[in-house]
Amino acid sequence: MRSISDIAEALRANAEAVCRHYLSEGRKVGNYWTVGNVLNERGASLHVRLQGPLSGPNARGKWTDEATGEYGDLLDLIRHQSGHEDIRAAADEARTFLSLPQTVSARSSSSVCATNTDAGDEWRPSSVMSARKIFRASRPIRGTLAETYLASRSIHASSESALRFHPALYYRENGVHGQCPALIGKISDKDGTFTGINRIWLRRDGKGLAAIENPKKCLGHLRGNGVYFGRSKELLIAGEGMETILSLKTVRPDVAMVAALTANHLAAINLPAGLKHLVIARDNDVAGLNAAGQLTERALMEGIQCNTIVSRCDDFNTDLTTYGPCYLKERLSSILVSQDG
Repeated sequence: MRSISDIAEALRANAEAVCRHYLSEGRKVGNYWTVGNVLNERGASLHVRLQGPLSGPNARGKWTDEATGEYGDLLDLIRHQSGHEDIRAAADEARTFLSLPQTVSARSSSSVCATNTDAGDEWRPSSVMSARKIFRASRPIRGTLAETYLASRSIHASSESALRFHPALYYRENGVHGQCPALIGKISDKDGTFTGINRIWLRRDGKGLAAIENPKKCLGHLRGNGVYFGRSKELLIAGEGMETILSLKTVRPDVAMVAALTANHLAAINLPAGLKHLVIARDNDVAGLNAAGQLTERALMEGIQCNTIVSRCDDFNTDLTTYGPCYLKERLSSILVSQDG
């Protein structure tokens, strides 16, 4: 039982168990499971049929969201609810849920979908759509566990519109899956077009990263793009991790910044047309050194004035938590004064 059609039929045969696992915020009402939407939010606009034949128009497992007009079967639901890119990845996950053997092709497919930030340029248009759905289903971070997480790292970013919070975002790691709260960062291109999200899964108290193998992953199109905090053609600070850039943003909220999310993607980030000044905020390691060198070369070729600031510790968030905001602000401001000069 390894084909996608076999997997879909097995899911239909276990429709209620699928709903209880993937749509845990819903409830059984007669012959239907009701929930807010495919992202497992509370509500009652989405209905999943629990009784009926295993095939045909009235088959069990068929669902409709009256609010959005979306519809599909349980395999579609797993794909949407968990943010997978295509049906093959959803089938791979369904095999795990049903305790069926994995196939080689399914493993390959899942490796594309469950990319970490170092492989964030593996993408398809459907992954951008999934990322947009997750971002829309999230809310501003003020008063949430995302704000708690950032505050635990001495970061103040409650008003940043590029940041969102999802209370129960699906994750899957080596056959283990579940839901955790998550900090969401909106990835966009140099012109502001949405291209994906950065997902950071959190502990349930918000005071650290979730205890999963890869708590940080991207979904969508990352290469050349990043998480932007403000826009300016005069001056832009570019760095790697979201926490690194938010540490600098905490002490200089007036400056536009972008997090490329990895060293490789920092080297490849597309610079806005007409940009005059670029400050590269690099991590204190070999990867950061190489990325800064490549980006500096490209910036100078485009006629952009370019300076580099290096973290004293491994990254600027460690600098912030170790030496305090006054130290970090003074270091960054001295670079900006030098840039103006």
